[in-house]
Amino acid sequence: MHGRLIEVAERTWVGTGAIERLPDRAHPADLARTAGMPAWRAREFLAGRSLLRSMLRELYPEAAELEVTASGNGKPHLLGEQDLGMSVSHDSGVVAVCVAPGREVGVDVQGPPEKLERALARRCLRAHTDQVMQLPSARRALEFAWVWTVQEACVKATGEGISGRPWAIDVPPGASTGSWGSYRWVSLRGASEVPLSCAFGPAGEEGS
Repeated sequence: MHGRLIEVAERTWVGTGAIERLPDRAHPADLARTAGMPAWRAREFLAGRSLLRSMLRELYPEAAELEVTASGNGKPHLLGEQDLGMSVSHDSGVVAVCVAPGREVGVDVQGPPEKLERALARRCLRAHTDQVMQLPSARRALEFAWVWTVQEACVKATGEGISGRPWAIDVPPGASTGSWGSYRWVSLRGASEVPLSCAFGPAGEEGS
């Protein structure tokens, strides 16, 4: 296993690693999907697939070599294995993967913006805007990124993406855990220097 593997809930794992430190060896099916991608995008894509397969070899060895395809909503899944929820994200040189059997999952990693505009902060932070904007600029941007990773992870878990209006999800600044409807979320504040959060639905949901 390359990187860190953390069980954030029962049978729900998040793996993280630095893109530059992940192995270059790629599954042939993954390599084929990089055709036409810019080199930087292919590197990120293969890093995500590498970490995913590394986690599968540790958690579900029989699934580690299956082909990874994209569902209609863009979420990755294993060909012939519908019960395993998966999500992949990468940003700021970090890749993150969430895996859970029988659950819808979403994961998001996001570096803080260089400059946080108040209009963007107000859109995503809503009632918490003043609390965050009063922080020193670096901490303000970092806290915004933590909130945004939760919002993104939640709509990734549902498969809605931006159409799910992530900015409308209420996330209290500084919180490490919370819920949104039937989904729970966890921010890995003590385990990742780059803001990283995951969200997951009730057990028994994936593939139903």
